[in-house]
Amino acid sequence: MSVEIPVGKSVHVSVPASSANLGPGFDTLGLAVGLYDHVDVEVIESGLDIEVTGEGSGEVPLDERHLVVRAIREGLRAADVTVPGLRVRCNNSIPQSRGLGSSAAAAVAGVAAANGLAGFTLTDAQLIQLASTFEGHPDNAAASILGNAVVSWTNIPVDGHTAPQYAAARIDVHKDILITAFVPDFHASTEAVRRVLPTDISHRDARFNVSRTAVMTVALRDNPELLWEGTRDRMHQPYRAEVLPVTSEWVNRLRNQGYPAFLSGAGPTIMVLSTEKVDKSHVEEARGRGIKVMEFEVAQAVEVTVN
Repeated sequence: MSVEIPVGKSVHVSVPASSANLGPGFDTLGLAVGLYDHVDVEVIESGLDIEVTGEGSGEVPLDERHLVVRAIREGLRAADVTVPGLRVRCNNSIPQSRGLGSSAAAAVAGVAAANGLAGFTLTDAQLIQLASTFEGHPDNAAASILGNAVVSWTNIPVDGHTAPQYAAARIDVHKDILITAFVPDFHASTEAVRRVLPTDISHRDARFNVSRTAVMTVALRDNPELLWEGTRDRMHQPYRAEVLPVTSEWVNRLRNQGYPAFLSGAGPTIMVLSTEKVDKSHVEEARGRGIKVMEFEVAQAVEVTVN
């Protein structure tokens, strides 16, 4: 029989943004980025009271359809606990639909909050499974849950009926690696950007991406000098260039200057991983064209504090 959590119990969640793919690791590699959404959840006597400030304010539903709320419900169900009512406060800093894992962060915040309310009965593996179900792939969610970088994968059962199984392993990122994000002032729909991808790719391109994904794992952990080579890709970025021309221009421009630049997730954000800051001339020009430039540290795992 489910246990009901008492009124008044509350948690605070700090969840990092994330960058997926990192060049060649399509739906596989992810990186936690030091930009955070903060979510406070309190058990109340009845109903649902939700408030959103910051990114997404005035744009997202303030009812049971809200992704954080849906994820809380799934987390509570998995932990076999119930609540009479919920008060949810979201203070968002992660730009939405920009390739920085905002929806994954919302899902992670929800399941992590539920886990905190339930007494931390769910494992990281269970949190990854729950949060990734909302996304359909685990790279962003796993990065926000585990921190640092991740290699993730999906097992699709052959019976066609059992739900996919999501999993990930953490990679501790080299201490010298810095993150610079170039964030254009427009949204990109993940679904729309995926539609331009071909159904099949050549054996040569597949081999290229497999090798560069392997190189990237070494670059992230042990040898940042390999970052430029490790961020090369033939699987998705060339095809997305036609629908993200500004992004493609800046990826190419930065790479031609020797910076390990790549499309963050489905874009439009351009990410640079390097051991040196991007030259001020590039930063100033980007800002002059309406592109926000931000520097971040590699983030650690989602944090949950029980009040």
